[in-house]
Amino acid sequence: MLSTTQLTELRACFPALHQNINCNQLIYLDNAATTQKPLAVLEAMDHFYRTDNANVHRAAHTLSARATTAFEAARERVRRFLNAASSDEIVWTRGTTEAINLVAASWGGSQLRAGDEILLSTLEHHANIVPWQLLAARTGAVIRVIPLTAAGTLDIAAGLALIGPRTRMLAISQVSNALGVINPLGELLAAARHVGALTLVDGAQAVGHLPVDVQALGCDFYTFSGHKVYGPTGIGVLYGRRDVLEGMPPWQGGGEMIRHVSFAGSTWNRIPLRFEAGTPPIAEAIGLAAALEFIATLPVGWREHEARLRDRLLAGLAALPFVEVLAPTAERVGVVSLRLGDIHPQDAGELLDQMGIASRVGHHCAMPLMQALGVEGTLRLSLALYNTEQEVDAVLAALARLPDFF
Repeated sequence: MLSTTQLTELRACFPALHQNINCNQLIYLDNAATTQKPLAVLEAMDHFYRTDNANVHRAAHTLSARATTAFEAARERVRRFLNAASSDEIVWTRGTTEAINLVAASWGGSQLRAGDEILLSTLEHHANIVPWQLLAARTGAVIRVIPLTAAGTLDIAAGLALIGPRTRMLAISQVSNALGVINPLGELLAAARHVGALTLVDGAQAVGHLPVDVQALGCDFYTFSGHKVYGPTGIGVLYGRRDVLEGMPPWQGGGEMIRHVSFAGSTWNRIPLRFEAGTPPIAEAIGLAAALEFIATLPVGWREHEARLRDRLLAGLAALPFVEVLAPTAERVGVVSLRLGDIHPQDAGELLDQMGIASRVGHHCAMPLMQALGVEGTLRLSLALYNTEQEVDAVLAALARLPDFF
């Protein structure tokens, strides 16, 4: 656990937390959508733009050399964060969405044929559904979907039964963005490997809460977005196993991704540069590295602090008779999705905002999941390491008042 002093010092690192919204102190519980940024990230990006701003890799001047060094050091920082075998396995993207689109277009477009199967789950974000649908439409591949149990968790037995000789790709989230449920991936990934399928893990909702080791997971691809792990927007990561990346064609053409260009034809750069056409997100990569370093230097016990907040929130929600937590018994991070009886989530979210509480309402880019659960949308509350017990108690008190407005 974090001491009161440690938590106070930690919150002081996040300027956006210290403001009033509608005459109330901000309580930020929309962390699954995007996290706030610590001073370390803001200062790292500001320093780059003030002193080292230049393009990377090709110039002969000092600013470019400094920018390139910082940019490639950021790639190495991500490698260590994920425990990848080589920084060559780290590809910069704009986010998880672009990373999945890259894999679908490059690997999928070159490898899949009619009748090949792509296995997804009901819990997926649209970013891990739509790119595969577009690919299936182009190639004739077939999408299979792992269903849910009555408890709102993945039906692992059904998923294992869907994996067979036609399975070419298993693409699945580590943590559900809509429910906060942690998916037990071990058996599914192992079964996919057994039949020769590749595996992609969407880690967007996991990296801010759980330690990640891609070698221990044994996945072929792992994706995440910087802005969900206290870094900037506009930057994401695709981890790809070296031998898989080396067999993939470029996705986009332009500068940096080439080795030689003539009108007779072109040859491609080494990985990962082959997949990074054009000027990359240099400042954003440096900001993401600062965010990961910030996490690495946090006091021991911050994950236990998050878990305690989650448990306090769940216990308080259980005492509100009109509130239903979706997948209430599942192992989860500090993300909960709520049905509120006859109260529409949008109305609830607007009322909470009037009390200074930032939440998220809607389908959370998971419409197939909402359909499976029989709801149009939910109110989602998502915690981060800078939230406090007092904030949890305040949102519980605010929720208890909601029936008085209807």
